[in-house]
Amino acid sequence: MAMVPYEEGAGWAARQLHSPSATFHFASRTIRLHQDWRRLGVAAVVWDAAVVLCAYLEMEGIDLRDRSVIELGAGTGLLGIVVTLLGKGFFFGLFKAIYNCCARVTITDRAAALEFLESNVQANLPPELRPRAVVKELTWGKDLGNFPPGAFDFVLGADIVYLEETFAELLQTLEHLCSEQTVILLSCRIRYERDHKFLKMLRDRFSVYEVHYDSSKDVHIYKAQRSSCKDDF
Repeated sequence: MAMVPYEEGAGWAARQLHSPSATFHFASRTIRLHQDWRRLGVAAVVWDAAVVLCAYLEMEGIDLRDRSVIELGAGTGLLGIVVTLLGKGFFFGLFKAIYNCCARVTITDRAAALEFLESNVQANLPPELRPRAVVKELTWGKDLGNFPPGAFDFVLGADIVYLEETFAELLQTLEHLCSEQTVILLSCRIRYERDHKFLKMLRDRFSVYEVHYDSSKDVHIYKAQRSSCKDDF
C-alpha cells in the first residue's frame, strides 16, 4: 500500500479523496468504487496515476487477451478492474457470446486492504469475468513464494513508487515476477529526489522508457523490461 499521502484541507481535491465513492467510465462500463479514507487511508482512495494508466491502456489498445497480468499495490482496485474488462475475449456460440481467451488478472495488496479491495472488484465485474480476477495478498519481498517466478506477461503499478524504504523489496518483487518477455508499466508522479533514485535503481536492472506523460495530471508512465529484451508490446 505504498501510495501517495495527501494533506487534508486542500480544497476540491481533498474532498474528492474523502468522498465515500468515486465513479469512472472505462471499457464501455461505469465503474463505481467505494473509498474509505478514515479506515484505510491512502490505500482506499483513487489516485490520478491509476486513472491515467487505465486511460493509457484503453487509448493505446494494448492487447491483454489471454495474457497473465498482475497489479501491485492495487488499493481500490480500479486498475485491476479495468484490465480485466479490457482483457475480455469471446467468441459467438450457437446462441450467445461465450467468453474465452480472457486476461488472467491477479490484483494484489497487503492483507489489511484485501477485504475492501475484493468488495470493489466483485461489485464492478460482470459475473462471467469474476473468476478471471483473483485478489491476493502480496507484501513486497515477503510473499514471493506464493507467486510463480516469471509467470506474468504484464506487471502493473500505479503510484507505488513513494516510500524509499520499500524500494529494495519492490525491485526484488519485480525481478521475481518478470521473465525476459514481461512488460512492466509503472504510472507515477515524480515529486522528490527519492523518486529519481528509484528510477535509477530500476534502470540498473531493467531497460526503462517513458512511454506517456499526462501534463494535465503531471503523471508519467514508464515501461520496463529486462535489459536483454527491448521488444514492443
